[in-house]
Amino acid sequence: MSLLWAPHAWVRGAWQADVLLRIGSDGRWADVTCGVPAPSDATVLPGPALPGLVDAHSHAFQRAFVGLAERRTGDHDDFWSWRDRMYGVALRLSPALLKAIAAQLYTELLQGGYTQVCEFHYVHHAEDGRPYADPLAMSRALAEAAAEAGIGLTLLPVLYERAGFAQPALRPDQRRFATDVASVLSLRAGVRALGLPQVSAGVAVHSLRAATPESLRELARRCADDPAPVHIHIAEQTGEVDDCLAATGARPIEWLAREMPLDARWHLVHATHAEPGEIDAVSRSGAGVVICPSTEANLGDGLADLPRWMAGGAPLSVGSDSQMARAWPEELRWLEYGQRLLLRRRNVAAAEPAAALFERLLAGGATAAGLGPWGLQAGARADLLVLDARAPGLLGVPATHALDALIFATDAPAFRETWVAGRRIQAAPQIADRFAAAMETLWT
Repeated sequence: MSLLWAPHAWVRGAWQADVLLRIGSDGRWADVTCGVPAPSDATVLPGPALPGLVDAHSHAFQRAFVGLAERRTGDHDDFWSWRDRMYGVALRLSPALLKAIAAQLYTELLQGGYTQVCEFHYVHHAEDGRPYADPLAMSRALAEAAAEAGIGLTLLPVLYERAGFAQPALRPDQRRFATDVASVLSLRAGVRALGLPQVSAGVAVHSLRAATPESLRELARRCADDPAPVHIHIAEQTGEVDDCLAATGARPIEWLAREMPLDARWHLVHATHAEPGEIDAVSRSGAGVVICPSTEANLGDGLADLPRWMAGGAPLSVGSDSQMARAWPEELRWLEYGQRLLLRRRNVAAAEPAAALFERLLAGGATAAGLGPWGLQAGARADLLVLDARAPGLLGVPATHALDALIFATDAPAFRETWVAGRRIQAAPQIADRFAAAMETLWT
């Protein structure tokens, strides 16, 4: 076993002093003890220590699109016009390009304080829409990228059957996404069989508009005995809500809560446009919600009803989604600031929003990724972030307010070290070089 010692660490929902952390041979915390002087054989961490958070919703390939869709080409620009341009990127990827892009993204997520990522993966087939000789080619690229970067990965192959409620087939520019229940479950099994460290797999449904009710029920039935997570985009846009009402007579979350066996494995991504009754139904079911504040702001989605989600007790997590932001302090800042702008109040999430949000997302993210114990506690994977106490925004701040300052007063990630499964992670320079070459291939 090896020992780490931190002058302060976030344990049991608060900062604790003089914390000794023992890493077991399995890469998990064997024990975490507070109020212990630094032993002579311990590695003294160079700053306060925090658990890593889970990025509960990621589309890795969209990292290649960041900063390249911020100009309006007509009189109107919205989520749907952005989506059409994003499809153009998806059509140009190869497994090698995807691996280069994902490895860079995962490196940046580690630098931004995430130590696990849930990859909502729907680009499966070759450029012409036909399956690769190895159906696992694109999934393997993502898994290998995560292993190279050093981040934990929950890969979620996506059920994607149709273009919309009234469109029984996919559009030509969605040809690389086509799956059915059997192929999604086959991809899940294939990822698990890779045996890569810190890589696991669940499943996802793109959205209610993209999968038939019959397929949703079949997927739920065939996953009934599997503990892995099930994710779904839902109620992100008002247009989706209107289409669902026209097609089914119910709002998306209303339909899902009524028709599907929701439980703690299910995680509703966005859930931006949710009525109070829908929030209450999801909260009663035990299902979780993944909010993606920076992407929802960038795409003009709207603002979730955070106070009601907080009050309802549903597991909450955050995701980087389209990769506009790749650090969780920024996502938490957007999460709280959006509510302040909407309600014209301060400290909306809680009396101490930094601590309340961090604790809620720590637990909810672990559930979204299908993980067990999480954080600085015995039995959890030995993941750790070390703050740079001299970073702008943190310099001179008392330890009791370090988390508040990290989220609300720090302009850039302020992590000196990142540890995953008991190993300190350092970025490999070849990852950035390959990403630059991939971007040149895509955009020159």
